[in-house]
Amino acid sequence: MSDREAEGTGPATVPAPPVRRLRRAERREQILDAATRAFARAGYAATGLDDIAAEAELTRAMLYRHFDSKADLYRAVLDRACVRVAEEVGADDFGDDAIPALLRAAAADPDGFRLLFRHASREPDFRELIDSFAAASREVAHRNLARHIPAGPWLDWAADLIPTITLEAVIAWLDAGRPDPGQAAERIGQIVHGVMAAARPTG
Repeated sequence: MSDREAEGTGPATVPAPPVRRLRRAERREQILDAATRAFARAGYAATGLDDIAAEAELTRAMLYRHFDSKADLYRAVLDRACVRVAEEVGADDFGDDAIPALLRAAAADPDGFRLLFRHASREPDFRELIDSFAAASREVAHRNLARHIPAGPWLDWAADLIPTITLEAVIAWLDAGRPDPGQAAERIGQIVHGVMAAARPTG
């Protein structure tokens, strides 16, 4: 028996280890992760800050220390997803690794990828972000396709269609449960090459 127990003060207790406080940047990432999951699950309109706070296991007041509003938080989620895609895929060229890189970006952050390329386009307040991304993708596609397709309306058609169809193919791959990841890029590439073939002169 210890001296404390002999004196009737009860067993000695070991103090609990101090709780590690997250740095501001880490807390922000925690909130963005939770918001991405919550928005992807229920959509922008149906998701409240209380839902996001519960998902992040934080108070609503803690959210306001990092973001001014739900719209501010949603835009931050989209911006982060956009940066992640750009870092993985690049912004200047669509080479042989572009589709594998896009698949890697989608697999690494499927909720963010879907929010960026499927859901945000349905939200009028955030449509300009998607429109600017689409315009940049068309410009890069046009520059790259011009090496293979003569200038004219069919080049314009292919440059409009290929970025859209590639993104839809990647999202459909996510929705299907990411089948055959080793072959997915080749299969999506076949679609892209089909569009390119259709755009070339037939005469």
